[in-house]
Amino acid sequence: MNEADVLKVLADTGAMLTGHFELRSGLHSDRFFQCANALRYPDAAETLCRALAAKMQPLLVGGVDAVIAPALGGLVVGHELARAFGVMSIFAEKADGVLVMRRFKIVPGARYVVGEDVVTRGGRVQETVDIVRAGGGVVTAIGVLVDRSAGNAHFDVPMTSLIKMAPTVWEPGACPLCKAGSKAEHPGS
Repeated sequence: MNEADVLKVLADTGAMLTGHFELRSGLHSDRFFQCANALRYPDAAETLCRALAAKMQPLLVGGVDAVIAPALGGLVVGHELARAFGVMSIFAEKADGVLVMRRFKIVPGARYVVGEDVVTRGGRVQETVDIVRAGGGVVTAIGVLVDRSAGNAHFDVPMTSLIKMAPTVWEPGACPLCKAGSKAEHPGS
């Protein structure tokens, strides 16, 4: 699956939005990837995540024991990556504004892949990596559908994405859309 194929799936499912958005990072943008719109279609989710798993396979020389994802956005990605790798899927979830393990435990020594839908600054992915390490697990790779970080999301393990895009982003005080009187939407990230 090449980048044009990925973009077609995202466009056909309504996952690429245009307008005025406030991202989870606090930055503003005129484009937003609502991957949930693509992931709500099981066939699209499976197609995208199988392509991501295939692209990640060379990084997993020692194998993978489980996939972990930050809830909520990464849940389907984590589940579908786990299906493609033939391993279990677990997730971290918010409690008092922080990602934690509530339902599952990290297995010490186990090899984990972190799965996420979109990365802008990488905060939730890093929180997930930190959770795995705090539990004694090993993060071998990170897989995301869309890397919109413009090269700014850095981790100490390899990150693979289906596409890399760098939509324009602004600090709220410098946002020309705000200055023009537009109000930023929070599209459910």
